[in-house]
Amino acid sequence: MKAMNTMKNIEKKFILDEKGVKSAVIVPIEKYEELLEDIHDLALVAERRAEQTISFSNLKKKLKRNGLL
Repeated sequence: MKAMNTMKNIEKKFILDEKGVKSAVIVPIEKYEELLEDIHDLALVAERRAEQTISFSNLKKKLKRNGLL
């Protein structure tokens, strides 16, 4: 999963509570926005998971019929 690999490779800073336990994380805004986009993409996949699939050849025919290919 892209998001998991992204988290390993970015600079992170942690906020500790009064007991020294990590309570929040600070990441660069660019990485935060990438993560939000990944979450959005995963939500779309989850929403469409039950939809019927079509073959690639049928997709191409449909796109040609609609003037998109």
